[in-house]
Amino acid sequence: MNKLLPTTLVLLASATALSAAEGGVSPSAYKLTEVFGLPLTNSIVTTWVISIALIIAVRLWVGKPKMIPDKGQAVIESLIGGLRGLLEPIVGKKAFPLAFPLLISLFLYIMVHNWSGLFPGVGVFGFYDDQGQLKYWMRPANADLNSTLGMALVAMGAWLFICLKVVGPKFFIWELFGNKADKSETPKLIYLMLFPIFIGVGLIELVSIAFRPVSLSFRLYGNVFGGENLLVSMTNIVPLVIPSLFYFYEVLVGVVQALIFTLLVAIYVGLITSHDDEHAH
Repeated sequence: MNKLLPTTLVLLASATALSAAEGGVSPSAYKLTEVFGLPLTNSIVTTWVISIALIIAVRLWVGKPKMIPDKGQAVIESLIGGLRGLLEPIVGKKAFPLAFPLLISLFLYIMVHNWSGLFPGVGVFGFYDDQGQLKYWMRPANADLNSTLGMALVAMGAWLFICLKVVGPKFFIWELFGNKADKSETPKLIYLMLFPIFIGVGLIELVSIAFRPVSLSFRLYGNVFGGENLLVSMTNIVPLVIPSLFYFYEVLVGVVQALIFTLLVAIYVGLITSHDDEHAH
């Protein structure tokens, strides 16, 4: 985490510098209106539109599941099977039934919203406010720090629920603060002296857990926001050829960042739940 944080800050600084250029993406989402007293931003609109479109597309593509799958069902089943084979050894068999719906939802949601800035109409149509500033109706959801931070907090809340459900509060606390030394093979004095050390390690681990939403959200936001500004800058320089190359690059980045976010959440779960029964006992 300590190595990733400086990299994230560099990404954010570079992206902010790019956004200062003419035509760059603003660091924050635009407020379009209010709903029940709450601000409705263009990133929220994009989240709703893209999410609803994704659900409808999957339903239309797959249709009613069949014993002999058609092309649409075969693609979805292949995706699910591939992610299952990747994530199950990390999470562990006990936690996998609870964790897999969360993990596959995170992967698909993040990947599609990472690509949302490449869809026609996103970041194109808008209006001018009273100050004459152009505000777009739609903005990539993951280019908004509020969106990535909220998603990271939800993921960590689900992480806590899954861990407590699978291993129980007692083992969860022991995993953080418990004395991991073998009492039968460790001299009593040394065994007792290890207690404050493991408690101190547990406190450090709590600080690390508290920073997980920060690292998850800033890494994703920095990459997507930086990518959006990169595309804008390249389009301003050469409208056709060079931006096309970076579009393919952003497609790859969208998949990689979704996979990194999902794998990190899976690793966080697996660190607690993937112990065998004998070790847990």
